[in-house]
Amino acid sequence: MGKTMNVLPVMLVIFLSVGTSLAAVQPPPEGGVLPDMEFPVPKNTEHRDYLGLSEKDTFRIPEIKADVVIVEIFSMY
Repeated sequence: MGKTMNVLPVMLVIFLSVGTSLAAVQPPPEGGVLPDMEFPVPKNTEHRDYLGLSEKDTFRIPEIKADVVIVEIFSMY
């Protein structure tokens, strides 16, 4: 369970690094499904290994090697 809790800070860094490209995407309605999104694979080997990702350029959330991935959507406007 400790490993799952540490996924959040790594995902936050990834989301912030692509935040401007995702700004035009509307969040799903409550209870809806997230759109299929691609994120850049972290360049940091430790972060990449922690998430269980290969060295390709991008990844999708289901590719993360974790029992649970929590995605928090912030609406700033």
